[in-house]
Amino acid sequence: MAKISEVFGGAAAIVKGMGITFGEMLNPTITEDYPDAPAKFQERFRGVHELQRDENGLEKCVACFLCAAACPAQCIYIEAAENTAELRISGGERYAKVYNIDYNRCIFCGYCVEACPTDAITHGHGFEIASYNTSTLIYRKEQMLVPMPEGAHFPLKVEPSAESDSH
Repeated sequence: MAKISEVFGGAAAIVKGMGITFGEMLNPTITEDYPDAPAKFQERFRGVHELQRDENGLEKCVACFLCAAACPAQCIYIEAAENTAELRISGGERYAKVYNIDYNRCIFCGYCVEACPTDAITHGHGFEIASYNTSTLIYRKEQMLVPMPEGAHFPLKVEPSAESDSH
């Protein structure tokens, strides 16, 4: 009696699995037209990093090093420099003079994005970074900066005539 119930249980499992298979066969096939058409990503897709600017064109990165500290792969390298009255690069006292990400090591975990207090670093939707040469996988700040927003006046330089008028 136990063997008969075992046979019926196995047959029921096969029928259930085949029912799912046949049900999926009747659904329309979903295909992507990549590379002929642009790929469609979910909004939360973690692609190549982007360094953001504010509405005036200033870099949001203030070189606080929190993203580098949060990175488990240790792939972020930053060198800080001070903003001057004559030339402002970011809204803070400092800016990232050098900002490199080594994509040979990056695991796209998103910890750098979460750690950033100014929302300067985000994940973009870029994904085509494969290369035969590993030296091309080290992205510099200039490669990651987003384009200047429309109407931005950057870099903010103090005009000599405006400075002499105020004194």
